[in-house]
Parts: sequence; structure tokens; C-alpha cells
Amino acid sequence: MRTLVLNAGYEPLAVVSFKRALVLVMNDKATVIERVEGDPVWAASGAYDRPAVIVLSRYVRVPMSRLVPVTRRGVLRRDDHRCGYCGNAASTIDHVLPRSRGGAGSWENLVACCLRCNNIKGDRTPQEMNWRLRITPQPPRGGRWTVRGTERSDPSWEPYLALAA
Repeated sequence: MRTLVLNAGYEPLAVVSFKRALVLVMNDKATVIERVEGDPVWAASGAYDRPAVIVLSRYVRVPMSRLVPVTRRGVLRRDDHRCGYCGNAASTIDHVLPRSRGGAGSWENLVACCLRCNNIKGDRTPQEMNWRLRITPQPPRGGRWTVRGTERSDPSWEPYLALAA
């Protein structure tokens, strides 16, 4: 079981284990705002609800720029596993401007791509192939991207992650 941790200002911070969340609640460093249905957890000091979402009692300062690292999985997720050229199911990623021509491995230069389009395109640009990109590649934004572990989110987290988008 995992728990979403919110800052005192209700912005998503992290996803932690159920045990870590319970320790924060037991030490009065956090409060449970969404509970998991079921039996409570019994401790020497009483019963505690099983936390799905907790909010910290004190504000934690977060660095201003939370850059999302570029990964193959991230590019596929950003593009919804759809090819940037034909729209079919994508299993690879493609450099819009090929690396051999100075193309960087950045969010703006990578798109999800099906194996067929990737092989046909090869070492050329979409303009040379007379192809159009279906999307404009850009860095992802929002709470789902800056908070690790939210790709497999719990339905009770949705309202809190939507606030950060």
C-alpha cells in the first residue's frame, strides 16, 4: 500500500509507503485526509486509520525547479504510447532531429514512435520525409510528473493531483 503526501499547502510532494505514512501520522507530523476502507491499525496509543492521502502539519520548502528527467518510459507515457507520426501503438522513441545531425535527447526532440515509422524514417528529418508530427513535443507539466510514483495512482489521489496540474 502506498500513500500520497501533500505539503501543508496541499500540493503533492511524494508517494511513500504505508508504514512511512503511518509513522508520520503517529508522530503528529501529518494528518490523514483520505482513508483506506478497512480495519484500523492498532497501536499502544490507540487506533489509526489506514492513510491513502496525508497532509503535513508544517510546510516543507521545495526547490523551485522540479525538472522531470528525460526517459524512454517518460516519453512514451507523455505521448500516451501513440506514434508521433502515424498514431499507431508506439514501442520505441525517435529523435525528431537525428542525433547524427546534432539532435539532443531532450523533451522537445523526442517523440514516441512505432517500430515501422522509426525504421522508415531512419536518419532523416520529418520534413525530408514529408511527414507531419501529430503532437508538439514539449516537457510534461503537472503534479503527475513532478511527484514520483503517481503513474500508478490510487483513485482517491485524483482530486489532489488535479490541483497541481
